[in-house]
Amino acid sequence: MTAGPRMALGKKIAIIIIIVFLAGAAGIGWYARQTLRPMPSSDQPVRVVIPSGTGSSAIAQKLEQSGLIPNATMFTLYLKYKGQGDKLQAGEYELTPGMSLDAIIDVLNKGLTIKEQGVKLTVPEGFTVKQIAEKVNQQFGTEAGLFVKAAQEGNHYTAHSFSYIPDNPQVNNRLEGYLFPETYEWKKDIPIEDMLDQMMLELDKKLASLPDGWQESIRSRGQTVHQMMTVASLIEREVVLDEERPLVASVIYNRLSKSMPLQIDATVQYLLDKPKERLFEKDLQIESPYNTYLHPGLPPGPIASPSLASIKAAIQPADTKYLFYVTKKDGSKGHLFAETYEQHQQNIAASKKNQ
Repeated sequence: MTAGPRMALGKKIAIIIIIVFLAGAAGIGWYARQTLRPMPSSDQPVRVVIPSGTGSSAIAQKLEQSGLIPNATMFTLYLKYKGQGDKLQAGEYELTPGMSLDAIIDVLNKGLTIKEQGVKLTVPEGFTVKQIAEKVNQQFGTEAGLFVKAAQEGNHYTAHSFSYIPDNPQVNNRLEGYLFPETYEWKKDIPIEDMLDQMMLELDKKLASLPDGWQESIRSRGQTVHQMMTVASLIEREVVLDEERPLVASVIYNRLSKSMPLQIDATVQYLLDKPKERLFEKDLQIESPYNTYLHPGLPPGPIASPSLASIKAAIQPADTKYLFYVTKKDGSKGHLFAETYEQHQQNIAASKKNQ
């Protein structure tokens, strides 16, 4: 008669042990996720010196002390899991809080150290892949055509932003819009794909600095990150004044919601060998999926590398009913905005008076 109660007690103990085990596993999983997350983003780079012969555990300690990783022990375990612990190179590095663990490991593996005689490359906001290729040719002597080809065909990238790019044959150049405009300093003999990866890693950092929930915000609009980057590139090529970027973003989204063609001149300029001071009717008839005069909706991809300000505007447009804008032509580089075609025509007339 005593076996029954004892068996019941045994089952209860077993259930308690299972619950404790599961709770412990969940706690360990939560702790691991927290300690493998990037540190809070910062615009201030941190210099880290790794002497020759330094082991992975000591390197991890230096990174934690510098505020670049949350936990040295978990970083060391992550290195062992990835099989990367014996590939880290000595030298002086400049790293930025907010970089992912994989990005930090990539920099240390490739030995992308600070060089006293490093070559600087400044990528201006609104530059295309071809324009960046020309600057790379000037600064590094790399053939522009090889740079453009690598941007179209290369695959060995660690940047997370590379995963946002769809496999779409209509995209003019796969990395268009994803090479963040910034000043870089590299070794003279840096491989092209490492250049491209570093520019996309910089985009990763900028996207990581955005307020929480930005991806949910664009998803609620039925938008992908690639489409958001495309809108940001249109804003970048159309707007000079920062305060107007959210306004132009609102025009783009308002026209899309009404199935109106965007009719953005910058998309036509993108198709030309050299930009024109003024587009002619024949230019507006160039057949291309990028021509927003002929084809409704967004072009297949970005038309330039957008600034962070344009990215923010694409994510958080102004709340307006504007459907049109025209350049003021008074030297201010600003625009006149309108809700109706009649108002737009009046703005065009007012703009011409200022020529």
